[in-house]
Amino acid sequence: MLDEIYFDETTSEIREMVRRLAADHITPLAEECDAEDRFPSELLPILSEAGLLTLPMPEEYGGINASAQVLSVVLEEMGYAYATMGPVLLSTYSPLKIVAEAGKPHQKEAFFNSMTSKPSIAAFCLSEPHCGSDARAMKTMAVKKGDQWQINGTKRWITNGGVADWYLLFSRTGKGKNDFAVFVVHKDTKGLSFGKQEKKMGLKGGPICDVIFEDVLIPDECLIGEVGDGWKILDGVANAMRCWGAAAITLGIGRAAYDIAAAYANERQAFGQSIARFQGIGFMLADMATSLRASQLLVRDTNWRVDRELPTVSYQTLSQVGMAKIQATDTAMKVTTDAVQILGGYGYMREYHVERMMRDAKAFQILDGSNQIQRHILSREIVKSFS
Repeated sequence: MLDEIYFDETTSEIREMVRRLAADHITPLAEECDAEDRFPSELLPILSEAGLLTLPMPEEYGGINASAQVLSVVLEEMGYAYATMGPVLLSTYSPLKIVAEAGKPHQKEAFFNSMTSKPSIAAFCLSEPHCGSDARAMKTMAVKKGDQWQINGTKRWITNGGVADWYLLFSRTGKGKNDFAVFVVHKDTKGLSFGKQEKKMGLKGGPICDVIFEDVLIPDECLIGEVGDGWKILDGVANAMRCWGAAAITLGIGRAAYDIAAAYANERQAFGQSIARFQGIGFMLADMATSLRASQLLVRDTNWRVDRELPTVSYQTLSQVGMAKIQATDTAMKVTTDAVQILGGYGYMREYHVERMMRDAKAFQILDGSNQIQRHILSREIVKSFS
C-alpha cells in the first residue's frame, strides 16, 4: 500500500528491473569484491546497457530525467544487493542531476554526450582535508585567467576518484562568503592527479581517493551556471541528494540484514523451537521491522517533497532531508548490529554477509554530512522557531 501511494507505474517497473539485474549480476560479486577490495568494473557495461548510469539525464540525451524517488529506489536496491555500488552510482547521479538542473544547453550536450559514448561514471568533489560538513571552509580556489579558470586544491574522500571520467568540482572563486562556483573537469585534464586508493573498514571495492588540482586550466565553458551559483546549487540538488543517496542506500542495507536475520531466526532451532519464538529474539525482530518501516515512510515522503521543489529546495524540506538521513542511517547501523547478534557466531563470519552489511552501514552515519552535523542543524532550526 505504501508504494502505491508514492510510486507510479514507471517507478515500480524500474524497481523490479533493478532487483532482477542485481540478483543476477551484482549480489554474486559482493562477497568476492569485499574480500579482495576490488572494484567490479565489469558491472559498468551491464549497468550502462540497462540505462542505470544515465537515469538523471534528460530524455533527449538518453536518460529518463529520473526523479528523486526513482533514484532513491535504484540506490535502495543497490544497498540491498551490494552497498558499495550505491555510492558509485550516487556519485554519478549527483553530477548528472546538477548539470541537468543548472547547466547551460551547450554544457548539457557536451557532458551528456561524453557520458553516453561509453559506460562512464562521475565523481562529486566537495570534501577537503580540513573541510567536510563545513563546506564554507573549503580552500580549493579557481582564479579567472582570460577565458580560462586556473584551479588549485585537494579534494578528499572522493568516491570514484581515479576511476571516473568526469569530476564535478565545488571551488572558491574569491574570499567572499558566497564566492563559490561549480565546474566539470575531465580526467585527462593536465594537472589533475589522484592520491592512493584508501583502505576502508567497509564499502570495500569502492574507489575512494584524493583528487588533486595543480594549476589545472579549464575553459570557461566548464563553469556550471554562473559565478556565485555554487552555494545555491549546494543548498538545492546537492543537499537534497542525502535522501535519495545515503538514506536510500542504508534503507536497502537494513532490509537485507533484516531479511537474513528473520529467516535465520525462524529456521534456527533451540530447546525444541525456532529462536524467533523466544521473546528476546522476537522483540528484536519486531523493533527492526518497525524502525525500517518508519525509515521507509520518511524516505519516501521526503523524496516526494524534493521532487515537487527542485531545483531549489525549501528549508522545511531540507530539514526533513536531514531527518531522513539520520533516521535511515542510524536504523541501518542498529539493524545490522542486531542481525549479527541474532545470527550469533555465524553472524561474525564472512559467509553469512551480515558482518559486511554492518561495516558498510557505518560509513553512512559519517558521509554526506555526518549525523551529528544533521542533528546540529535541526536543533538550531528548532531553537530559531521559538525565537
